[in-house]
Amino acid sequence: MGFREILEFVKIEHTLFSLPFVLIGYILAENQYGAETSDIFWILSAAVGARGLAMTLNRIIDKDIDAANPRTAERHLVTGTMSIITAWQLSSIFLLILLFSAWKLNIVALMLSWIPVSAFAIYPYTKRYTWLCHFWLGLCLALAPAGAWLAVSADSLGWDAIFGTDGNQQWFPEVFLISMGVAFWIAVFDMNYARMDSENDRENNLFSIPSRFGEEATTRLSVILTLFWLLCFTLTFGFGDSSQSIYILSVAIMATLSISVILSRERLVDFQKSLFRVFMLTGWVILATIIMVEPQSITT
Repeated sequence: MGFREILEFVKIEHTLFSLPFVLIGYILAENQYGAETSDIFWILSAAVGARGLAMTLNRIIDKDIDAANPRTAERHLVTGTMSIITAWQLSSIFLLILLFSAWKLNIVALMLSWIPVSAFAIYPYTKRYTWLCHFWLGLCLALAPAGAWLAVSADSLGWDAIFGTDGNQQWFPEVFLISMGVAFWIAVFDMNYARMDSENDRENNLFSIPSRFGEEATTRLSVILTLFWLLCFTLTFGFGDSSQSIYILSVAIMATLSISVILSRERLVDFQKSLFRVFMLTGWVILATIIMVEPQSITT
């Protein structure tokens, strides 16, 4: 199996969702605590390992589910293009990349690396038991900004980066709010992405919000949760000068575009492609705005 097939297997394009928030987490910590020159390299390396591990585990655990779904019946493990042994080998490599990168960052990052690993391993099973699976995926992605922030802040604070100093939690409110915003944002994307499989999910006793509650309920909940992530991203940096206003306006525009795509679902030629593009773009717009308006002035 070649490099291209591996990239297709792990759906490398989905990295575009988490990467901007990894960088935002880094910016939040770097502005406050400073960072070593090598930190950004090891943070990105850890992100690659985490993303690859999450997808390989998902493909391995969901092999039988994918085989029963016409949309996914051509995936590598189902067709035999990749063997299950190769898939496990890939997952081991990605796990080692994650652990080694965490070790190079600091002991706190390494000791807490079991959290994303456990979250990734649990996620594929959630759809077998509950329609809350979308929110679990959201929490998995919420670890991106939190993990990047920890990778930098723990260099200076050690375990106090988690437990706080002088009664103050260093990760609250900025890191908490940006992570919760990511959780709601990804949950909205995933529940709308799951519309493609709602009939198949019902036939195979799998759980999702579209298959459990129907299309209208999915749309209503999507709009409500979009307002939630808009609020979280807005409150991350608060209200104040013109720089913050530019940031808030950018977030509001992306939330409006997201709602517009969801409400126009039946009129769009390719709803899923439009959904992917708007949601993928959201993180990059937020990141670009933060950089453009000088993040140091926002986070202090």
